[in-house]
Amino acid sequence: MKNVSLALNAVLLIAVGVLYYLHFSGSKSGSAVSSGGQGITNIAYVNSDSVLKYYEYAKESREKLELKGKRFEQDLKNRAISLQGEIENYQRNRNSLTMGQIQAVEEDLGKKQQNFQLYQQGAADELQNDQFIMSRDLYGKVTEFLKKYGQENGLQIVLKFDPNSDVLYAGDSLDISKQVTDGLNNAYKLETTAKKDSTATK
Repeated sequence: MKNVSLALNAVLLIAVGVLYYLHFSGSKSGSAVSSGGQGITNIAYVNSDSVLKYYEYAKESREKLELKGKRFEQDLKNRAISLQGEIENYQRNRNSLTMGQIQAVEEDLGKKQQNFQLYQQGAADELQNDQFIMSRDLYGKVTEFLKKYGQENGLQIVLKFDPNSDVLYAGDSLDISKQVTDGLNNAYKLETTAKKDSTATK
């Protein structure tokens, strides 16, 4: 049922686009027949790749996440090298150790290996959680802006256009990616300035 619903939605979106270009090519940009056949529905689309590339909040968030990932990667590498060194040192000196010493060293190395694996998993989980938070916040900022932008510009529908979306074709006249990105950047600049001013007065 879910697949059928998705297919119907895709067909409806394409049908709206076809109707617009066939019957309303001379009318106001971004207009199409509504699903009820009465009145006009104003439609626009946003290229998600363009927003991710030029929206400063998205760029900064992505850079922070990448930097954190690189730090974790280097830390894991250093820990792995250190642990490997201890293992190799133990293997070289094993014959000179008593049974009690061998048991103690092996238990210690076993704990260190376990701790390394726990740290590795924790780092991966933390990065995944940060990715989720970034995506959630980005979605919230974009949809909140589009709600206001849509009301101000008389838009009833704003579609997401990317290689994975159901929109197979959309004319350039419906593309509001630049306007949305500029608006998002202006809002983010004001938000960032307000935070700096608030921090400075404390």
